[in-house]
Formats: sequence, structure tokens, C-alpha cells
Amino acid sequence: MQFRVETALTTIKCGSTWRRIWIAILVTFAAVSHTHAQGMPFAQELAAAGDSPATALPLAKDVSPKLTRTDIARAMRKVGDWQLQRAQPLFNQTWEFGALYAGFMSVPKDIAANRYQDAMLGMGKKFSWQLGPRLEHADDQVIGQTYLELYLKYKNRAMLSPTQSRMDEMMGLPESQDKPLWWWCDALFMAPPVLARLSTATGERKYLDFMDRQWWITSSLLYDSAAHLYSRDATFLDKHEANGKKIFWSRGNGWVMAGLVRVLEKMPKDYPSRKKYEAQLKEMAAAVLAVQGADGLWRPGLLDEKAYPLPETSGSAFITYALAYGVNTGLLDKKTYRPAIEKAWAGLLAHVYEDGRLGCIQPVGAAPGVYIETSSYVYGVGAFLLAGSEIYKMAGV
Repeated sequence: MQFRVETALTTIKCGSTWRRIWIAILVTFAAVSHTHAQGMPFAQELAAAGDSPATALPLAKDVSPKLTRTDIARAMRKVGDWQLQRAQPLFNQTWEFGALYAGFMSVPKDIAANRYQDAMLGMGKKFSWQLGPRLEHADDQVIGQTYLELYLKYKNRAMLSPTQSRMDEMMGLPESQDKPLWWWCDALFMAPPVLARLSTATGERKYLDFMDRQWWITSSLLYDSAAHLYSRDATFLDKHEANGKKIFWSRGNGWVMAGLVRVLEKMPKDYPSRKKYEAQLKEMAAAVLAVQGADGLWRPGLLDEKAYPLPETSGSAFITYALAYGVNTGLLDKKTYRPAIEKAWAGLLAHVYEDGRLGCIQPVGAAPGVYIETSSYVYGVGAFLLAGSEIYKMAGV
């Protein structure tokens, strides 16, 4: 039986300090149940998502960090083709693959023709355009981003109806300020972009309004207004690195920054709270810029680089995606951020192997962790393709 944080919290009537304590306790129980709540056994889910071969592998010699469209396209095809060949037989409805699907959908047609989009069409048909099994859990909704992107192109209601029905059912549940529907920061990449796309697809603002309320409930709980970074969940609000600074997980913050981008992409320019999203993206961009590594990438724990021997490419790629979007849309200053984006892209390419594997991706987890250089997981490739898609827009021919 899955433990429901949001239900339990509605019964808690206490001050903010005690509420934090209760949330931390409840989130711990929820996290335990989460690993067994997917539509497949957790060990099978993890094995499908990626691996970490112990054998050293040769690095790619045919990719270049030059920001020309030819070079960017070559790198994206190399990594994308490798991942598609490995992952397609294992396609499923989990969040790991949902992030990969978003990456495939972002690749410009002149890079890979219809290869990736056709694979996504096949995936949607395979699952009859259904989300994962849990009604309220954001991890089971992320796949809806891809379904709705395809709907916006093909206008086939079969691609839309299951996601719309699920969101309508979820939105019909009791709602309150004390209900952290998205109690972990990763969820801000998983669910809000689905609701933003659903609003675009249907023309109904109610989906965007619901998303907006829930986003700022989560933000009020997890966003540090001084550090301008998110704690992964309430259990991390008072946790610290070895150097005494707070633990801010790079992939968790990458999820949020990418979520901001994917909401802003579909949010009307005149939406009342749009400026709040733009302001948060600017604040987070400045915060991560200040801790970018000399290799262009970010460590698993953002504020204690010395504690982590390897950079983490999935979080780094999500961050790079957001920075590139910010420059492309004029939200971020080009002179300040383009050099950081160039460094980050070069850093990511330094972890591409000869066969197209993207390495240095932390396995499934909820906090900074240990991994090896060859470690590769599908969500990291999704992030890489998202980053590449924005850098491609930025680049000259």
C-alpha cells in the first residue's frame, strides 16, 4: 500500500517548524513505498534504465565541442542513435524513460529526420497513450509530455484523451495549501510541463492554473530563497555537506530548471505569474553559474565540489539546457552565460564514448551519490538531447 503524504498532511494542524518535521517523516515513508510502486519490479525498472560496466571504454574521437550546427548534430546523433538502439526494446512508462522521450522529441528534424519521432509514435501506440498506474504521482505522468507533443502535431485525440482524463481526475481531488502534491523537487520536471501542454492542447486555462498553484506550494517548501536552489525534499532541509554547506543535489536542481523551461515554453506571455517563473529561472541560473566546475560541469552536490570526484552529466545537461534556453529567449545575458554553456557542452562531450554511450550519469537515486565514469542511464541521455537542441538553436551554421 502506498503511503500518501498529501492525505496525512491535511490532518496536521501545527506551526511551521513542527510541520517541517512531520513532512520529513511522511516523505521518508513515501520514498520507501515509491521504489515499489511502478508498473514493474524496481530491479527490472533499474536494469532497463541503464548500467555501469566496470570495463574501461575508449572515448569518442569524432565529436567536437565547436558550436557549429554540423558538430552539434553529429554529437546528438551519435549519442541518440546509441541510446535508441539499446533502449527501444525496453521502452516503458516509467519516469526514467519519460525523460528520454522528452529528449528524443526535442531533436530537430534536420538532425535525425523522423527517426526519433517515429520511435515515439511507436512507443505511444504500444502503451495506447496511457500514463503510468498511479493517479497523483508525477513520475507516472511525465510520459504525457511526449504524448501531448505528438498530439499538438497530429491532432489525433487518442494521443490526448487518456492524459486529459487522468489530469481531470487528479484535479478533482481535495486541494489545499497544506497538500504538497509534488513533495520532491524532481516532480517539477515530471508533472507541470504535462499540465502546461494540456492547457495548450485544449485551450483550457484550468490546467495551467492548477499547475501554478501546486508549483508554488512546492516552491514554498523546498526553495531556499537565499541560496536560490531547491532541496530535493523536506528531509534535506537541514542536511549539510562535509564542508558545512547545505546539500543541494545537482540533478534535482537540474530537474527544476528544465521544468521551468518546459513550463515557460507553453505558458502564454501574459499569464499573470509568468514573471515569477522567469525570476526563479534567473535566480537559479546565477546560483549554478557561481559553482560551475573548471571542466564545465557540476558535481552531484552543488556546494561541495571537493567531496565528489566525478562530475554528474545528467544534472549538468539539464542545467545546460536551461541556460541555453535562457540565452535563446533573452532571459539570460548572452555575454555572461554563453561562455558557461560552451564550457558545459565541451564538458559533456568529454564523457561520450566511442560507441555513443554518455557516461558519468549517476544511477537512480534521490541525493548525491557514488558512481563510475561509464555509468549511463536513459534520463541522462534525454537531458543531453534537450541541451543539444537548445545549443543547436544558438549555434551558427
